[in-house]
This record gives sequence, C-alpha cells and structure tokens, in this order.
Amino acid sequence: MARKPRIHFAGACYHVILRGNARQDIFLDDVDRYRFYLLVQEGIERFGFRVHAFCLMTNHLHLAIQVGDKSLSRIMQNLSARYTRWVNWRHNRIGHLFQGRYKAVLIDADSYLVQLTAYLHLNPVRAGMAATCTEYDWSSHRSYQGANPIPWLTTETVLSQFSKKPATAKKLFLEYVEERSSEGHRRDFHGVGGVDPRVFGEDHFVDDVLCKAGSQSEKKLNIDTVLKVVETVYRVTPEELSKPGQNRWNSEARSMAAWGVIEMTFSTLTELSKITGRDITSLSSAMKRLTARASSNPEVAARMADFREGLEQIKIIPLKQ
Repeated sequence: MARKPRIHFAGACYHVILRGNARQDIFLDDVDRYRFYLLVQEGIERFGFRVHAFCLMTNHLHLAIQVGDKSLSRIMQNLSARYTRWVNWRHNRIGHLFQGRYKAVLIDADSYLVQLTAYLHLNPVRAGMAATCTEYDWSSHRSYQGANPIPWLTTETVLSQFSKKPATAKKLFLEYVEERSSEGHRRDFHGVGGVDPRVFGEDHFVDDVLCKAGSQSEKKLNIDTVLKVVETVYRVTPEELSKPGQNRWNSEARSMAAWGVIEMTFSTLTELSKITGRDITSLSSAMKRLTARASSNPEVAARMADFREGLEQIKIIPLKQ
C-alpha cells in the first residue's frame, strides 16, 4: 500500500526528526555539527524556509521548520544528502547515514509552536545529557537567551508571544521552559495518538487540513501524470524510456518513475512495466538503487526532490486564512 502523501502548503510548520541508520551516531564531533549549521544556512538561502528551533542529539536531530513555497521534501532531501556526503567524505565511510525517510508532523503553529520549541530545548534534559537546557551546547535554547546568536535561526515568532520587549520576552520564555522541565515524552508531537499521524493541532486545524487533504486525494496520480513529471525533470519521453540499451540518464528516469509510482501514487509497477518494457523485478531493484544513491548524492537527491515536488504540486492544500 502506498504511503499517504506528505501535506504541503506555503507557511506550514513541521516537527522534523532525522535518525541515524541503525541508531548510529550522525554527529561524530563539533566539526560535523558546525558543518550541519552551514548546510542549514545554505538551505535557507536557497529554499526560503525558517528554522524556529532545533536540537542536535548524538544519533538524531529535531527541527521546527516553517516552509515557504518549496516543499519540505525538497528541503530535507537536499539537506540530508549534502550532510551525508560530508560525513562519508570526512570520516572515510560509505552508505546510508540516516534511517529511511525523515519523520515530519505538521504542527498547528498558532497553538503549539511555543510548546514545541520548549519541548525540543528540553530534549537533552529528558535524555540525561544535561541538567538544564542552558548547559547543552547544540540546541537553539542559548540563542533564545541571546547568549549564542545564530544568524539563520528565527526566534522572533516564539518570543513575541511573551512580550514585545526583547529582554522581557527572553526572561519569560526561560521561565516558561523551566516550568516545563519535568514534562516527559510528548506522543502528540511525534504524530502518535491523533486522528492522523501527519498532523497535530487544535480540532479545527486538523479538520481543515485533513478535509482538504481528503478532497485532494480524490485526484489520484496516475501513470500518465508520473510520466509527464519524468519528462519535465529529465526531458525523456515515454518512448525513450522503453528503448533498449544502457543509457544511464534514461535508466535513472525509469527508476525515478518507478519510485514515483510506489512512493507517491496508488498505482503499481505493472503499468510502468508494460510501458517501459522492463519486468517488475528489474524496476523494483532499480528504484531501490536510486533511493540509495539519493541518500548520499546531492545531484540525484535534487532531481528526486524536483520530481516529488512536481507530483506534490497536484495535491497542494490551501488552508483557510
């Protein structure tokens, strides 16, 4: 069964979690962490998103991201692929760094962004890695106190909920976080226990998002749509996909079509097999190889992100203002 498509609209805010493959460490030292900071900054400049809060743990990370016009999928594929390439190069390793797809929960920012920010800052305390948030170096908490400013971090949205005066806002936010220091694991921020694991918020927010997501899902992507997006990204026609031979570009385009059929639609590889003249087993294997390449090759990841975005444009969900 195909996964439910991620919900995307301009201005959406997500709690994103990236975990190391097989629970391996993803940050081996501070040089890696600073490199990740740089890649986030470059991503913001390129894709126009905001990071409201973050916490880098040893084998996973948390981000509170608000997207612009570019989808979260495109942002995260670019970030994870570029960081994986850096780690593999610097530490002389190969293979996957991250565990499959990132986890993302669309958050009702008006009601829960402040809570989510505090929750992320308290993550090292819950894990026993620090006695207080301020003691931990690799979250956005110190920046919220003005002690360690990070140029690409957006703190104004959260702090403005406490006071219009910056000094007062910082003081009140610190008190707010300290009051929640005994708070345990929040299943809701991880998409557990709600009506849909993709979204969390007040009832009216969830209803609005899922209503529109449901109406959009009636427009199921079919094989023709997938092939049109392949042609847009790769400039390869369906006829060229069916040609025999080992043309690498056409082969990647076929693999991407297979990925789109499985990942983004309710179709099967049977239809694609008939069109391309390749058997289902070959298409499935090619799709897996493509996914592996995208995890460590920024160019392939960028094409996959463009392809996913092309499909997701059909399902963009405008929220009520």
